[in-house]
Amino acid sequence: MKKSIVSACAFLMLSGNLYAQQTAHQENYGNTLNLGVGVGYYGYVGHSTPVLHADYELSVGRNFTLAPFIAYYSYQNYSNWGDPNNPYRDYQYRETVVPIGIKGSWYFDRLVGAGPRWDFYLAGSLGFALTSTTWSDGYGGTTTLHDGPSPLFLDLHIGTEYHIAKKTGLFLDLSTGVSTFGLAVHF
Repeated sequence: MKKSIVSACAFLMLSGNLYAQQTAHQENYGNTLNLGVGVGYYGYVGHSTPVLHADYELSVGRNFTLAPFIAYYSYQNYSNWGDPNNPYRDYQYRETVVPIGIKGSWYFDRLVGAGPRWDFYLAGSLGFALTSTTWSDGYGGTTTLHDGPSPLFLDLHIGTEYHIAKKTGLFLDLSTGVSTFGLAVHF
């Protein structure tokens, strides 16, 4: 009887210790502010454009987060315009675009056996873009490049984060729209 009690106690202690180790290994991916810089390619611009990006990840399930995001980019281009009263010439315009949306990320670092300093994820982001355009003086042509917010857009992502400390990391997010590199701050 005494041997059975000792065996049961040892089993419970080992089970508790194993559970504590497993629980400690489960990472909380939420409560993370990601600040990044990168480049994006937008078909109507015709070239890559520098982008600033920020999002805040919220944990909504095991290995899954949702992150509201906002980004910013601005570019300059020219349009040739003229009419019978104005000679044709190039007019400068600047377009500023602010994409807003939500990004869902699924973390698979445990699946690939990555160490505790690495996170790997697949993601998709859904959103729309607010735009503003200003033209140089004297331009009398059509001033609308796009009609208000764009239709919904969808980007696909694959990314990684390397934890340089418990509360900070560096991330690389490769996307079909905007790819960024930046700092992740965990709260």
